[in-house]
Amino acid sequence: MAKLNENFDKLTAGYLFPEISKRVKTFLENNKGVSIIRLGIGNTTEPLAPVVIEALHNGVDKLSKVDTYTGYGDDSTIYAIKDFREALATYYNKLGAKIELDEIFISDGAKSDLGNIPSIFSQDSIIAVQDPTYPAYVDVAVISGKTGKSTGQQYERIVYMPCGEENNFFPEPPTQKADLIFLCSPNNPTGAVATKEQLKKFVDYAKKNQAIIIFDAAYNWFISDPALPKSIYEIEGAKECAIEINSFSKFAGFTGVRLGWSIVPKTLVTQDSSPGKINSIWNRRQCTMFNGASNIVQEGGLVALSEKGLAENQQIIDYYMNNARTIRKALEEKGFKVFGGTNAPYLWVKTPNGMKSWDFFDKMLSEAKVVITPGSGFGPSGEGYFRVSSFGHKENVAKAIESIKKNLKL
Repeated sequence: MAKLNENFDKLTAGYLFPEISKRVKTFLENNKGVSIIRLGIGNTTEPLAPVVIEALHNGVDKLSKVDTYTGYGDDSTIYAIKDFREALATYYNKLGAKIELDEIFISDGAKSDLGNIPSIFSQDSIIAVQDPTYPAYVDVAVISGKTGKSTGQQYERIVYMPCGEENNFFPEPPTQKADLIFLCSPNNPTGAVATKEQLKKFVDYAKKNQAIIIFDAAYNWFISDPALPKSIYEIEGAKECAIEINSFSKFAGFTGVRLGWSIVPKTLVTQDSSPGKINSIWNRRQCTMFNGASNIVQEGGLVALSEKGLAENQQIIDYYMNNARTIRKALEEKGFKVFGGTNAPYLWVKTPNGMKSWDFFDKMLSEAKVVITPGSGFGPSGEGYFRVSSFGHKENVAKAIESIKKNLKL
């Protein structure tokens, strides 16, 4: 008799963003004709860079000719088109990290890899997450049966690493045992960026305790401070204990195009594995369950990493970061305490007068007609904060700011 995966029933009620959509839908149904402005979900809005568009067209054209047609990738290339992994290796070399080509695994986006990577580790692995954190890290652990029961906002077997104003929203390594440690820098939702010293503490912890760091670097393209690391592999010893996952979604606007990659070093080891084993298992998993990212999309990604592509995409990143500066200035003038938004596209804002996050979400929606993201949706330590996204058309950002200034009552 077939049975369902009972772990789905352990998920806390409602994923954050569907709950936001539900509340917005209800508000609009009760307020006919009202327009809202979204500063919540981190979805890119600006057109792809011209050089990328041209490359995508060329990718389609290649499929129309016998001599340039491509189908499935070869296992030995890990489903990557020619020169794509070389371009990524060059990117890492510029950061001072030497990455071998067969350590690079092309994917259809960071979220897929973040969801699938834990499956290659033991079922009894103890997972540690930043708190607040991107909800998918926790939900993946729940679905895979690695968390135990829910105790309300938390799960029994997850180690929560609090991130608050007292530690500049980046935690210390856990004091107890953890096997898989999810880190995100720049952080979603707080916009905090880890220093080299902070990451070194986690690398030292992981090596000492034979743990694995799963490092989400999807927003590293927004780091402008040269002193801040863009890759965990800038830290000595990280290739022995860390997997890095990255994406073209926010860097090149591929949220609807889908392209990413993971780095699984051959020097990576666990308590029960020798060098090369984890790399081999991940390769086996991908070859079994994944046929590679679209060849067309990879053509766009390859050009996005070119000198011209990097320059054109930097202009788009600058556009979003100008939005972030505009939002931050306006919120601070309104009297809010604001964090982030300097090396990341997200701003983390304290709710006024100790309001609960969802209460303030409703207040912002009803009074200013602006959608933000309640901080409690990212974990217990997010209560009393809200996240604002700088992804959006600058005209809409200006309208949202004007409405907040004029209509929000504090």
